Amino acid sequence: MLTTAAHLAAQHDTAGGALSAIHEARHEVLMRLAIAAEYRDEATEQHMIRLGYMAAKLSALLGESDEFCYLMRLAAPMHDVGNIGLPEALLKNPSTLNAEERALMNTHTEIGFKILTQADAPLFQLAASIALTHHETFDGTGYPKQLAGHAIPLAGRIVALVDYFDALTMDKPYRASFSDAQAIEMVQAQSGKLFDPDMVNVFIANIESFIQLRHSINASPLKYDQLVNYSHATFL
Repeated sequence: MLTTAAHLAAQHDTAGGALSAIHEARHEVLMRLAIAAEYRDEATEQHMIRLGYMAAKLSALLGESDEFCYLMRLAAPMHDVGNIGLPEALLKNPSTLNAEERALMNTHTEIGFKILTQADAPLFQLAASIALTHHETFDGTGYPKQLAGHAIPLAGRIVALVDYFDALTMDKPYRASFSDAQAIEMVQAQSGKLFDPDMVNVFIANIESFIQLRHSINASPLKYDQLVNYSHATFL
């Protein structure tokens, strides 16, 4: 027979395994929502993968722990999950948005936060924070709360920067992609405005490694089912 201590340990392991399975299931559901949101916005699923890995890489370069970097890799791709709550016509609108349309578009941050904050695991709390704050700007002119400087959570500042750079180098329905050199200049021009200037300095100092990371991911694109479970993939 199991001793009381051994029995309790076995129960703990079983419960822990069940809890882990629940968190994995939640992550899969939320990733599928994020994928659906990205498809509706005509972005590719590979942008989500790149964003996760770039966010993790920048986190590491900023001296964050391995655990934080790992969570960033999983959480960052869910940053725009709130787009799932917006009209498809709005997301695909190729023209300049009017004030009413822009106000509606901006609600995706709070929609995403409400979706993600329902789960209490660290991964989802981090993802919720990113969803809410990745459009805040260092100079305080962003949304939804007009946070400024280091009042913006680190994760939100990281995702804002890498998302901006990667999006610039992608084709969009309303424009062709910018070259890497153009994108670098545009990032530098927003240092201290949209982005944390110290973070920009670290990013630019290591830009070649970010470009190589992007090339590696693009060269080995993941299929849909792999994307949902991409936490086990490895890119150098």
